[in-house]
Amino acid sequence: MSFALLRAMRPKQWVKNLFILAPLVFSKKLFDADASIASAIAFLLFCATSSAVYLLNDIADREKDRAHPQKRFRPIASGELSITAARRAALILLVGALGAAALYAPALALILAGYLTLNFAYTHKLREIPYLDVLCIAGGFELRVLGGAAAADIPASGHLLVATFFLASFLGLGKRMHELLEVSDAERRSVLSRYDRRGLRYALIVFGLVPIAVYLSYTLSAETRALIDSPQLPLTTVFPIFGVARFMMLITSGHEYESPTEAMLHDAPFLLNFVLWAGFMLALLYAF
Repeated sequence: MSFALLRAMRPKQWVKNLFILAPLVFSKKLFDADASIASAIAFLLFCATSSAVYLLNDIADREKDRAHPQKRFRPIASGELSITAARRAALILLVGALGAAALYAPALALILAGYLTLNFAYTHKLREIPYLDVLCIAGGFELRVLGGAAAADIPASGHLLVATFFLASFLGLGKRMHELLEVSDAERRSVLSRYDRRGLRYALIVFGLVPIAVYLSYTLSAETRALIDSPQLPLTTVFPIFGVARFMMLITSGHEYESPTEAMLHDAPFLLNFVLWAGFMLALLYAF
């Protein structure tokens, strides 16, 4: 049962919580021991909370999942993990995460509670409303950034918040487009019948271009210049441009993965682009 519980907690999805570290990195506090420890604690608490959300979602969706060609193998849907055990684990994770956050950083506890409330609304209503379902997912990433900022007592910049919202929305819209184009009727989520391909294509273009524009604005802003005094910084915009273009390709290209976001994490050109961008940014932020 322990392995089934671990699978149901979706540890592969914890990578999303790395957004919590963004305020720490971009404020040049990465080597500040107190701020780094606070960010690490926020990361762990978000991992616990998000795992509890996955458990509760799978309990609510167990009947639908049993009729799905792939989701029927999930631990709760398959019966490998009992509903009682899943509920107990979710309760322990939530009480532990919210309690620890309340003692450590009350603002973080409020953000975790907001994240939990948003996901409850998404599971029981908002995921059936086109576009709003994706915006809810983007809201979860916003709360991650705000949680990291609150825990480490670092202000989250407007550039970071806007770029995060539009980038997360872009990835979510890309997943919906991929499902419309590639996923069979038996595997489609019900909200897809309410999406229009043409409107979704235009939304993808807009939500893909905005993060690039916001990033370029970030590299040129006086606030950023005070942190990074390098004329080469605007040139790093080539990396977000490539990343957005590559993701657009992954939406329509045939691949073995369930979604373009999963394919993105296994795509060598995309990962190389990300590593190069991260290397350049860390060098500009901390080495010069």
